[in-house]
Amino acid sequence: MLLSGCQNTNEVSLFDGRNFGLWKITDFGGRGNVYIKDGAIFLEMGNDLTGITWTGPVERMSYEISLQAMRVAGSDFFCGLTFPVDSNCCSLILGGWGGSVCGISSLDNYDASENQTSQSIKFDNGLWYHVRLLVTPGRIEAWLDKEKIINVETAGRTIDTRIEVDLSRPLGIATWKTTGAIRYIKLRKLRSSD
Repeated sequence: MLLSGCQNTNEVSLFDGRNFGLWKITDFGGRGNVYIKDGAIFLEMGNDLTGITWTGPVERMSYEISLQAMRVAGSDFFCGLTFPVDSNCCSLILGGWGGSVCGISSLDNYDASENQTSQSIKFDNGLWYHVRLLVTPGRIEAWLDKEKIINVETAGRTIDTRIEVDLSRPLGIATWKTTGAIRYIKLRKLRSSD
């Protein structure tokens, strides 16, 4: 089975640490190498984007994605997580625009460096960061380690990706001129009691 079950019956692992499974290497021009090592997917520095895209079924609302991400080398975003929000998609950017900008791209046609979710966070190369993203009706929330970094209302807003990462839709992870590593990718469908 390609989606391996976890202890929570609503949670599935999207990466077993050994095989790509339903992930494919995203066909970005100028992409770097993509490989599995030590239980993680490594996305090597490209010119400009390197990434993976999920080819299996996706949730579009009322779900949570969690993963661990590390910037291995470089100074730009090491985790550009593109994800569905109902019929649209957007991206959670970690460490963009020279290394520290985090936020959602795009809201009302403004990217993560220009909208209300934009913030600067210092990232150290070689450290794993726990990322958790929650998509519910009318809201996107995200945590970095245990700190909530995104809490934005989405009702009535234009939600979209930047054209550069359109190949990551509906669910994908990319880096920008940076080597990143991703592991422990999990998806949890929310129940009405959650």
